[in-house]
Amino acid sequence: MKIRFLALALLVCWVGLTPFAFAQSLEETKAKAEKGDAAAQCALGVMYAKGEKVAKDWAQAKAWFEKAAAQGYAIAQKNLGVMYLKGLGVKKDFAQAKALFEKAAAQGNAAAQFSLGFMHAQGDGVKQDWAQAKTWMEKAVAQGDAKAQLCLGMMYAKGQGVKKDLAQAKALLEKAANQGQIEAIEMLKNLK
Repeated sequence: MKIRFLALALLVCWVGLTPFAFAQSLEETKAKAEKGDAAAQCALGVMYAKGEKVAKDWAQAKAWFEKAAAQGYAIAQKNLGVMYLKGLGVKKDFAQAKALFEKAAAQGNAAAQFSLGFMHAQGDGVKQDWAQAKTWMEKAVAQGDAKAQLCLGMMYAKGQGVKKDLAQAKALLEKAANQGQIEAIEMLKNLK
């Protein structure tokens, strides 16, 4: 039986689409995207995925993320990976999600690093591997990723995949709480 990574983690560490700020009009964004601008293509993908300024359309989101991902744009690779991980407008495909996360993580994308750590902690599409989960979470934590701080802090608090270390848990949870992670604040109350 697969042991799931901390029940609370399912709620607090959801792997989601990376928001992308693109302060241009829809028309300007489309024009740049059509000319091959990877940042604009990714921004347009997010707009379609979230239904911002356009009707929500997963097929369009996927198409624009694919164009930007093909150019090596890490945020688009990560977002496309999330679509495959969660089955958002596509059939769930853990192998495809992992491959995309790995490409983005290799470029230093903290959200992709967190996503890989999460997959390994959960055993989603990969053999559950706490050492890999810890490695990827630590890479994201080193870049200040609040979700990774929260999840790695939870691992230390519960002794899952690491030796239980309440001091380390507290330090990580405080960092996450300082970035607005409400769940980290609640976990800190329980540690005292």
